[in-house]
Amino acid sequence: MKNLANWLLALILSMCVHEGIHALVAALAGEYQAFHVRPFGLEVTYTTPVSERHGIKWAFVAGSSNAITILIGYILFAARRRIASSSPSLLRGLGYWAIVLFMLLDPLNLALGTFIYRGDAIGVAVGLGVSRYVVQGISLAVLLLNRELIVREVFAAFRVQTRHPLFQPLAWVRRPS
Repeated sequence: MKNLANWLLALILSMCVHEGIHALVAALAGEYQAFHVRPFGLEVTYTTPVSERHGIKWAFVAGSSNAITILIGYILFAARRRIASSSPSLLRGLGYWAIVLFMLLDPLNLALGTFIYRGDAIGVAVGLGVSRYVVQGISLAVLLLNRELIVREVFAAFRVQTRHPLFQPLAWVRRPS
């Protein structure tokens, strides 16, 4: 039960950081309209209708939250050994799930979320003037890289052992000697 509480707390933290950054950047860009709590999660809405959005500003509004949450994940990843050896166990459990979720959720959102809902990848693509598939492809590569870092480094630091096939190191990715 403690593990579920840590996971839920890290998920809420990740969502609040992600949507909070959307709100902050949108407010700075003069685009913030409202913050909503929906059945599927948190959502920031903007003043400009989707059909009228274009330009680099939208890449920042849509993409900055993703970039910053992934960056936070990398900072936590760099501190993984310190977090793994910390006491009390609440900090250790929350730190573990924060590393995993901050490193995986936004790349997953950008890479695959667009197939389910519109999402940030389209805003980034529109803002940069590129195909959404470019944004999704880069995000998928980041997702796979982060997954490998978690399986090889975070699991080792936190002494996580599993036989689940999704959480095994990729055989074709060699570990540097």
